[in-house]
Amino acid sequence: MPRPEFQAPPDVFYNESEARKYTTSSRIIEIQSRISERALELLALPNDGVPKMLLDIGCGSGLSGETLTEHGHHWIGYDISKSMLDVALERETEGDLLLADMGQGLGLRPGVIDGAISISAVQWLCNADKSSHDPRLRLKAFFGSLYRCLARGARAVLQFYADNVKQSEMIVTAAMRAGFAGGVVVDWPHSSKAKKSYLVLTCGPPSVNTSLPKGKGENGEMCSDDDDNESSDEDGDRTVGIYERNRPKKRQKTKKNGKGKDWLLKKKEQMRRRGHDVPADTKYTGRKRKSYF
Repeated sequence: MPRPEFQAPPDVFYNESEARKYTTSSRIIEIQSRISERALELLALPNDGVPKMLLDIGCGSGLSGETLTEHGHHWIGYDISKSMLDVALERETEGDLLLADMGQGLGLRPGVIDGAISISAVQWLCNADKSSHDPRLRLKAFFGSLYRCLARGARAVLQFYADNVKQSEMIVTAAMRAGFAGGVVVDWPHSSKAKKSYLVLTCGPPSVNTSLPKGKGENGEMCSDDDDNESSDEDGDRTVGIYERNRPKKRQKTKKNGKGKDWLLKKKEQMRRRGHDVPADTKYTGRKRKSYF
C-alpha cells in the first residue's frame, strides 16, 4: 500500500475517520512514541530542569506531543488537518494547537522557540498537491521561518520518509540555504522496516557544539526486517549525509567569451533605461559575423 503522501493531500487524506483510526491504532501509538523519544534525544536539550518551549510540526492528534509533555516541556503544535486537531482537543492534549500549512511558513516571533521536532511531516512539502504549489518554494518558506523562530544555538529534529535520493537532497539543500548547520542521521540503515532518517539542524553557523549525533545500528551488522527495536543501548554508530552551511552561487550559461546574445540584449536594455541612444534590435543582433578573406 502506498504511503499517505502519495494518495491525497494531508488535509484531505486525514479526514475524520482516518484521524480516529490513526490515533486508536496501538501500533501507530507505539511507533510514534518511539520516534518522538529518539527525536527528543537528538534535540539534546540542556538538562537544567527548566521546561523548554518546543515546536511540534505536523503534530496530528498529539501523539508526539504527549512525549514532550511527559518530559516536562511546553509545546506548540502545527497541523494542516482540522480533523487531526479535533481529535487532539478531544484527547485534551497539553500543547497549544494551530491549524496551519507549514509550506506557507510558521508565523511565530523570532527567537522564541527552544527547539522543534517533526514526525513524518516534512516529506509532504515535496509534493505539488495544487497548481499553485512549488515544492522548492514551500520548503524555502518553511525552513526560512523555522530558522527565524528558533533561538540561536537551538536544534530542530525532523524525522522524514523521502521517496528517493533526489527528494532527500531537495529537503537538505533547502535547510542549508536557510542558514542551518547539520545533516541527516540514519538509524538502522540496513533495515528496510526499522530504518529511520532524522534531519538534525542547528540554528546558526557550525561549531564544535553543533557536531552531528551518531545514528543507531547493530555493531555494523545487518538489521533484519522483522527487528523494529531501536532502543538498544549497545548499538554501533552510523551516520550519513553530513552537510555544512553554504550558499552555492548560481551558474549562468555563457559562451566561451562570456558574452552571448542574451548578455548583449540585456546590456542594450540597460543602456536604453539610462537614456543612451542604442541601435534597434534586429534578427542580426548578437549574430556572429562571417570571417572575410
